Amino acid sequence: MIKGFKVGHFTQKEKGYGATVILTDEGCVGGVDVRGSAPGTRETDLLRGCKAVERINAVCLSGGSAFGLEACDGVMRFLSEKGKGFFTGTYYVPIVCGAVIYDLDYKSFGFTSREEGYAACQNACENPEWGNVGAGTGATVGKIFGMENCSKGGIGYSELTFGNLQIGAVVCTNAFGDVFDLYDNAKIIAGAKKDGKFVNTSKFILQNSVTPTGKGKNTTIGCLLTNAKITREQANKLASLSQNGLALAISPVHTMLDGDTMFALSSGEIECDFNILCNAAPEVVRQAVIKAVSYGRD
Repeated sequence: MIKGFKVGHFTQKEKGYGATVILTDEGCVGGVDVRGSAPGTRETDLLRGCKAVERINAVCLSGGSAFGLEACDGVMRFLSEKGKGFFTGTYYVPIVCGAVIYDLDYKSFGFTSREEGYAACQNACENPEWGNVGAGTGATVGKIFGMENCSKGGIGYSELTFGNLQIGAVVCTNAFGDVFDLYDNAKIIAGAKKDGKFVNTSKFILQNSVTPTGKGKNTTIGCLLTNAKITREQANKLASLSQNGLALAISPVHTMLDGDTMFALSSGEIECDFNILCNAAPEVVRQAVIKAVSYGRD
């Protein structure tokens, strides 16, 4: 994990939901890109240009659809107790951005409460577990033939290093489409199945003129992390470029059935050529998507 960041999970295995929080030591420059058409988000407008607040304290990724945004309240309470946040002149107000996936059909109805969001913060560390934990607990991929014919998703992490410069990606993969490995003959590694075998969702739709169903029951969310010294505008650019990484590993992607949302956070320690980050962002996200569906299963 990149210095200056910690990741904590809360996992409810029995009901099949959870939350993942990314905490920053002293607040970070942040950006966001919402590419999907069915998003569930919190405080994304704050990261745009011409806004008063330039640094954020945490990103919370959660299951439970829009209900799961409640987890952000627990993250706020945790940070408030630590005296973290934007100083108004009177009080410190923690700035917590968030996004959710739809996983209510995975096991049973449930969503992360504020108490469980708080617990995720308490669990934050520099070497967290990945896979079917946190926000990835109820994640699934390849849902054109319904939940009974999809594959397990999850939450993954990948990191690239260029000398002292680091860039990483946390991605919770819960897509309508399939996950494929671009550098292994575009082989599908998780996705929709028919008679126990993977079916290429994009080709199936095109060849059969099928209208996909499962409205709003998907979404891949995540966050880029870097120790580079960048501006808020550059953080937003990185968040935008990170969506290219989703397109390099998920097909179809950014559909009307997905709410794909990517954040970007910078601790601002290392001077660098910004073009290095622009090239690295899609690849590190692509790797994280694949890792999210490649860890151990339930």
